[in-house]
Amino acid sequence: MAAEIEQRLAAILVADVAGYTRLMAADEPATIATITDYRSRFRDHIAANGGRVVDMAGDSVLAIFASVAGAVRAAVATQAELTSCNEALAEARRMHFRIGVNLGDIHEHPDGSVYGDGVNIAARLESLAAHGGIMLSEDAWRQVRRNADLTFADAGLHEVKNVADPVRAYRVETDPTEATLAAPSRTYLRPTLDRRSAVREYERRRRTKLFLRRHLGRRDHRVVQGSGPIRDRPQLRLRL
Repeated sequence: MAAEIEQRLAAILVADVAGYTRLMAADEPATIATITDYRSRFRDHIAANGGRVVDMAGDSVLAIFASVAGAVRAAVATQAELTSCNEALAEARRMHFRIGVNLGDIHEHPDGSVYGDGVNIAARLESLAAHGGIMLSEDAWRQVRRNADLTFADAGLHEVKNVADPVRAYRVETDPTEATLAAPSRTYLRPTLDRRSAVREYERRRRTKLFLRRHLGRRDHRVVQGSGPIRDRPQLRLRL
């Protein structure tokens, strides 16, 4: 009998290297040596905070935790240590990870691999993070927002690839002397109106245009029979 896939709630940490392709092109052996070292440090902090490494393919890190607190502690400790390690490298050779943390459903396979929207959102949060930074989803932030040792900043709503609903992100604020931060790429949310407001705005514009056309002598509209108010006459056809 085939082993079953387990669906459960987990804290998900996703990380990758900013500018990894550039680093590899400039000095492949040095980049491989650095990322091998930095991955071992990731492993240590993940294990120390109750997490499990799922994958470290390419320049990425994927880990799951029983709690958001554990995931955030691992992320903060790793970034602090890697910042210290980077100080020993030339600026052009420094390796900065971006980290995203989410709380969501995962599908855990018998071989240890995990899939699901929870993983996808963590990956999108990572792409929003600054170099050397950490970005949390709102669900993850709610679990740790009262932690006196951490400060958070609302990074706003973001529409992200392959995720149906906008994602609100929270940035873990870090002392600039402890991490090298670059401005994150900006993602803007298209403004939206609720349905009732949108209908009211449409009716207002339609009545205004009809009034102007009638009183300025324009005849580019055609009225079909109807005796009710404008808003109640769906048979009114206008070329707006």
